[in-house]
This record gives sequence, structure tokens and C-alpha cells, in this order.
Amino acid sequence: MSGEPIGRVVIVGGGTAGWMAAAAAARFLDDGRRTVTLIESDAIGTVGVGEATIPPIRGFNARLGIDEADFLRATGGTPKLGIEFVGWRDGTDRYIHPFGTHGRDIEGLNFHQLWLKLRDAPGIGGIEAYSMSAVAARAHRFAPPSPDPRSPLSGLEYAYHFDAGLYAGFLRARAEAQGARRMEGRIVGVEQDARGHVAAVRLEGDRRVEGDLFIDCSGFRSLLLGETMGVAFEDWSHWLPCDRAIAVPTARTAPLLPYTRATAHGAGWQWRIPLQHRTGNGHVYASAFTSDEDAERTLRAHLDAAPTAEPRRLSFRAGRRMRMWAGNVVALGLAGGFLEPLESTSIHLIQTGISKLFGLFPDMRFTDVERDEYNRLMGDQYASIRDFIILHYAATTRDDTPFWRHVRTMALPDTLNRKIALFREKGRIFRYDDELFAVPSWVAVLLGQGVVPDGYDPVVDALDADRVAEAMRQMRASYTAMAAQMPRVE
Repeated sequence: MSGEPIGRVVIVGGGTAGWMAAAAAARFLDDGRRTVTLIESDAIGTVGVGEATIPPIRGFNARLGIDEADFLRATGGTPKLGIEFVGWRDGTDRYIHPFGTHGRDIEGLNFHQLWLKLRDAPGIGGIEAYSMSAVAARAHRFAPPSPDPRSPLSGLEYAYHFDAGLYAGFLRARAEAQGARRMEGRIVGVEQDARGHVAAVRLEGDRRVEGDLFIDCSGFRSLLLGETMGVAFEDWSHWLPCDRAIAVPTARTAPLLPYTRATAHGAGWQWRIPLQHRTGNGHVYASAFTSDEDAERTLRAHLDAAPTAEPRRLSFRAGRRMRMWAGNVVALGLAGGFLEPLESTSIHLIQTGISKLFGLFPDMRFTDVERDEYNRLMGDQYASIRDFIILHYAATTRDDTPFWRHVRTMALPDTLNRKIALFREKGRIFRYDDELFAVPSWVAVLLGQGVVPDGYDPVVDALDADRVAEAMRQMRASYTAMAAQMPRVE
């Protein structure tokens, strides 16, 4: 038997996480009886460095009824076909982790298995040549995917670069138009009931806001989940030692690249994110291996245009809260955890947290079964993304600085060790549960980092090698021809 329905949803904190939650709640939870209230203070800044996304953001926007052209215009958005990694393998290399697929599977065999067998045959080339997204990105061109499975564009996927602050404002306007209420003010106290649930938050000016479900979007402070509910933080900095970032915008430069760039430096890496009105840049680094001053000098030395504002500094720890949902509090975004933005997953983790909360939306009983399932799903999601990010460091052959010597020799999570070992043997990759990154993503990064299998799936030998090689050459040519026809990104 169901309990009394939740009537008051209170979101603590604004920024990207808060307004994504408010927009979704106003769209899907407001049945005329529920209220959605977001509390934020203009005096408290937001991090706002996440400006690159991955393809699921398109589904989130679509479910909110957002028109893509309106969204891109409002946020300064540009298309993103993947991420280019520069210098991550040996310091001189570059490869793209593209969105979408590699080639086409044949007889149920992953395309990369065919490529592993035939990669040295005439006219085959590197695996990047079989990704429509990668080929288009290298040509600085973009077109939407095609629903026609015969078209090379059917394998293309894309996401966006956008201004996270403008996105939050865009969602705020939609949320408020659909009934969400914003309250300005700084929270000075939290009240709990006899069960230990949050009953209300107190604001400056002797104001009090009661609620049934509280969504914690208070950033690194984790006011409700961490401070009030006492949920401990699981530190992953022994695997991900980068703990600082410096961000600075520069003027827009041409050409407008349809991909993010991540360039490895001596004690971390630098991002480059092209928007319509500017370029976002930042240096993520490990303070144990370089000083803040040297990190800023490195960033400034590698900008491709003059800065348009003063640098902003950020300190963080990689990891997550042991639970994302405790009592009647659910944390989203930085309040729940942080993984460095190497694969642009920060906004996705907010999005998936919202989606899973709505899929397991409680009543006033707040049963353990719903909480436990949410925590299991979110824990798995964080761990799988963590492993994918660690891979970029662990698979390097760089030996030129103490930082790279540390990450290439550190002990790895067992889950990642198994993934790498299976791939080294015969190129096999298995995706577990609702793991975010699919087979093509693991293939792109593993091969890009120089992890080449010793063999391939023996089932491939049942296929006619000459016919498969000819099909691959035709496939490669079709991707090149299609990219030449696509519009340039302007």
C-alpha cells in the first residue's frame, strides 16, 4: 500500500545542478498539488566550469521539451563530436575519443575485432577512420545523425559545448514559468525531525522553509547530505591525484572546432572548449607535483588567444559520498561527489541522478528499498566513470615527470584491472549494468593510449578476410566522402 504522496520538494542551491533539478521537477512532478521551491543566494558563487557534455544531454533537453536551436542560441552552444587527447600516451601523440560507433558490426562481431585482425592490410588504416564523428571532427564539419542505417551518418553522435551559467539561467526561466519558486537567501540552519529527516531549513531574516523531499545542490559543502545527514565522503584521490584547477576564458578563435581538446602537461592537463562567444580554458593539476604559480604559468603559455578575464581557482577532491540518498535528502552534482572533467561527465551525473530519482520517486514513507536501489545505481555509475577516467592516466607510457611516473605505476581498482586484462588478451570489452561508456569509447581510449591486444576474437576467422577487408575499405571511403559533404562549423 502506498503512503501519503510527497507534496513539497525543496532544492537547496542553484547553479547547473539546482536548476536542472528544478526544471525537471517543474516539468514532471508538478501535478497541481506539489510545490517546487529552490533556495539560493546570490552571495554564494557557483563553480560553473563544466561547459562540455556527452550525448545523453540531448535526451534530457528533449524530455524537457527544449528546442535545440533555442537552447544553442541562449547558451552560446556549439556541437561536440568527441574529445581530442594530446600528449597522453607518450607526450607527442594525439587521438580522438569520438561519440558514436566505429564502423558496422558484422555477423554479431564488434567492428573493432575485425579491425584488429585486418589493421595491417592495405588500405585499412587506423580505427579513427571508421568513426563518422572522428572523421567529421578532423575536417571541422558537422551534420546531425541520420535515421537511415545505410548512411554513414547513422553512426554519428554528438553533444554540446555551452556556457554552464547561461544554461542555468535558461533552465531557471523555464522552471519558473512552469511553477517552480525561487527564494533568495543564505541558509543559516537545518532542522531535523524525530526520524532524523530534514524537516526545514532556516534562512537569514528569520525565515523558515519546510519540505518533504530535499534535494541537496549546495556544491562541495554538501550542506544537507554531508553536514546534516553525516554521510561520509569516499576519497578517490589515490587514483585521481589532480586536486586543483585554474579556469580562464579567452576570445573565440577560428576555426570553431567541433570537439573538446584535453592536452596533457607535466602535472595534469588543460582543457579547451570552443563556444560561440568565447573559448573556455583551464588547467587541472595535482598540487603535490606542481605549485599553483607554475600551473598558472603553464596554462597561460598554452592559450591560443588573450585572456578576457582573470583566472578562477578551484580546489577539490576526487570521490563521492558513500550514499547519494539518506533519509529524505538526495544529493546532486558536487554535493554528492566530484570526478575531474576529463570526459565531460559532471553534467551527466546530475542528469542521471535526476532520472533515477524520478524512476524511484518515493512517497512519505521513504522506504529503504527505493533508497538502497538508488544508492546502488548511482554508486555503480560513479565507479564505472571513475575507472574510465583513471584509464587515461594508467595506460600512459610517459616517464618525463614525477606526476606521470606516479600515475603509470599506481595500483588500480580491480574492476579496471579486469577490463584492461581482457582487452590486452583478445580485445574483449564487456559492459556491465547501465555503465555509461559503451564499447566504442573503451576501444578508442585503450587503442589511443597504446594498449593493443595480443590477439583478437577467434570467431573472426570464420569470416572471409578478403571480403571483410574490401567492405572495410569501402566503409572508410564512405566516411571520408560524407565528411567532405558536411557543412563546416562556423
